[in-house]
Amino acid sequence: MEHKQTISELAAYYQVSASTIKRRLSEVQQVWEQPLLEQAGFVHIDATYWGRGAGILLAIDHHTARPLYLEFIRNECAQDYRRALESISRRGYIIRGVVVDGTRTLFSLSLNIPVQMCQYHMRQIISRYLTKRPKLLASRDLLLLIDSLSNQTCEGFNQAFQAWKSKWHDTIMRRSLLKSGKSRYRHRKLRSAIHSIEFYLPYLFTYQQSQCIGMPNTNNKIGDLCTAIGVYFVC
Repeated sequence: MEHKQTISELAAYYQVSASTIKRRLSEVQQVWEQPLLEQAGFVHIDATYWGRGAGILLAIDHHTARPLYLEFIRNECAQDYRRALESISRRGYIIRGVVVDGTRTLFSLSLNIPVQMCQYHMRQIISRYLTKRPKLLASRDLLLLIDSLSNQTCEGFNQAFQAWKSKWHDTIMRRSLLKSGKSRYRHRKLRSAIHSIEFYLPYLFTYQQSQCIGMPNTNNKIGDLCTAIGVYFVC
């Protein structure tokens, strides 16, 4: 077997179960040595999982797609991202900015590094709250606004977002009376979408800042790679 094989292919070749292959692979230890780095650029960073407590935190250079950092993890946390970025800097890479897909743990760190929230993932987050074809008119308007992200400036989007909130204020604030006598907001998913936009808004247009010229506005370059890694380990 000279070429790369998936777990299912290895199981068929050796006539054993996939769980046996996974168990034997887990017994193999290979140390990843973080490479020395001598450049500057923008960093894509993301984590992917292929089972419970089994994943990889990966960082790559935007221009070359060269791996800058790799670590096997069980569950990602803020310190995993801090350790990764500090390691990259310590080994000689000048981080001009970081592109992420919405993992909130990273935003809790004080790194003094420009952070760009992936606009593609922002659209995905809002679509999960509102669905791709919402019935509520306010939700349709908000989805159209989010779909225009890549064509907006920070100021233009913020103005449009505030105008949307003013237009649909009554819908956003509408409450329903429960049998218990208490009330709750009627359109809670719409409100969750609003809160997500408000949280990520400071990071949606970092790539337009003068010191971040050349920074991508999505994390798709590493997202595709992480997906391929996850599929490889699952198969």
